[in-house]
Amino acid sequence: MIESGGRHDGDSRQISRGKITIQDLADHLGLSKGTVSRALSNYPDIAKSTQERVAKGAADLGYTPSSHARALKTGLVKSVGLVLNVAGENVHKPFLSDFLDGISRRLGEDEWTLAVATARSDEHALDVHARLIAEKKVDGFILPRTKIHDKRVELLKEKEVPFVLYGRVENISGCAWYDIAGERAMKNAVSRLAGFGHRRIGFVGGALDSNFEKLRRSGYLEGMEANDLRVDPALIVEDAMSIDSGFRAGMALLSQSNPPTAIVCALDRAALGVYRAAESFGLFVGRDISVIGYDGIPEGGYAHPPLTTFSVDSRVAGARLADIFIQVIQGSDAEYFRELEEARLLERQSDGPLTKSPEEISAIVAEHTELSHGRIK
Repeated sequence: MIESGGRHDGDSRQISRGKITIQDLADHLGLSKGTVSRALSNYPDIAKSTQERVAKGAADLGYTPSSHARALKTGLVKSVGLVLNVAGENVHKPFLSDFLDGISRRLGEDEWTLAVATARSDEHALDVHARLIAEKKVDGFILPRTKIHDKRVELLKEKEVPFVLYGRVENISGCAWYDIAGERAMKNAVSRLAGFGHRRIGFVGGALDSNFEKLRRSGYLEGMEANDLRVDPALIVEDAMSIDSGFRAGMALLSQSNPPTAIVCALDRAALGVYRAAESFGLFVGRDISVIGYDGIPEGGYAHPPLTTFSVDSRVAGARLADIFIQVIQGSDAEYFRELEEARLLERQSDGPLTKSPEEISAIVAEHTELSHGRIK
């Protein structure tokens, strides 16, 4: 073992006023620069007492190794990339704050950092991933909002860059992933509404190329089958990722001659849009029609009435994704990590027993529409 030696701590030269360097730390401790470097990296040939002494000296002086120097030594910059596509309807917004907090806190426990970048489109997102790889800014990525066929996954596999998915893809070979069972939530939502006596249950889905949409739609269909309910294609509207598109979906469903008495939404934001559509037709959510959402965004709790939804703990999800990434980067088999958690039902006032038939709902919509046209004239 290499023991500490040389000058005593108090004999070090005066520390420069700028950023503390490893040479400053070595001089402060009376050790060689090489010994300090190896002690900071926990090399086994450095005595434990020396490692502890160096760690204390570094803390006292406020010394932190540069990411560049660390990368030269270990090949890692200890940074995880997260690229957010902020174009159009910002699907990241509802969960982003808690999600980032969960990731950052877990990474911080192992002295890793999170590098967040934004992109203007799917193609631009690929370019941003490629740039961060080429510039060695990150050691790998967390990929949220996965698509059925995800070009980001193809790129990272080709470049042999570690990653973990928040979600699933069609081809999961070589992928580590963590996801919430949205399909089971949708199935449970249908069963809940069927238990209330609803027979015509509509579905408002998300973006067609998103894997979560494929899964949640399949859950809705499974729920209909499990409860012996006929699936009417006219009651399925997709590509609703925002309040505005949810409003349009709600208008399309409720204006039908044989409308649904209840609607399951793949996203809370779409559900809040359905609220607006119902109100525009003179219908009261929770009394005339039932609505169930998914995500558990705060806005749902403040809606009138509060939205029944399946809640996702984004902070827990972020922390677990960070934990999985660290294990993968340390050599664990990516395919070992295939984790599916349950969403939690938040029972509120937007759903309940069947009170109006499709014919009665249609009559209310027709009357309100006629009155509205009369007022416009």
